[in-house]
Amino acid sequence: MNPGHASTDNCMEDLSSLIADLRGPTIKRRRAAAAELGRSGDVSVIGPLADAAADPHHPVRLEAVQALGRLRDSAAVPPLITALEDVEPSIRVAAIAALGKINDRIAVDALIRCLYDKEMEIRIGAAEVLGKLGDRRALEALKTIEQDPFEDVREASARAQQRLKR
Repeated sequence: MNPGHASTDNCMEDLSSLIADLRGPTIKRRRAAAAELGRSGDVSVIGPLADAAADPHHPVRLEAVQALGRLRDSAAVPPLITALEDVEPSIRVAAIAALGKINDRIAVDALIRCLYDKEMEIRIGAAEVLGKLGDRRALEALKTIEQDPFEDVREASARAQQRLKR
């Protein structure tokens, strides 16, 4: 038997076990499984993590969204865009951060919509990631938040616009 295959098989067994835990009855185990899957670096787990990003329990959704960002793969962008609609602000913040790690312009329109979120942290994060993505389509939307009541939002908008004008 080839020793290389044994480690590959063990890795697949570990992933299968974690995916089973991700779908299990215990919130704590689902969270832990999501975290481990995100650290695995294996993009084959994006589907199960995307499912977990819709878990009924906030802590599991949060961990799944963060795990998707850790994988830094464009296949994770659609479930992260969906997570931008989550009722929990912390999950929307995590989704924006994850999209910033992946750096895929497919998310630009969804991030532009986040500039109008009621939560200040969401507007700031969206402006920062839009600046990082470098897509000039965001310029007009960023200009609309120049009059935001919060100085931090206005500053994030200004920084993003500067980056986009380079």
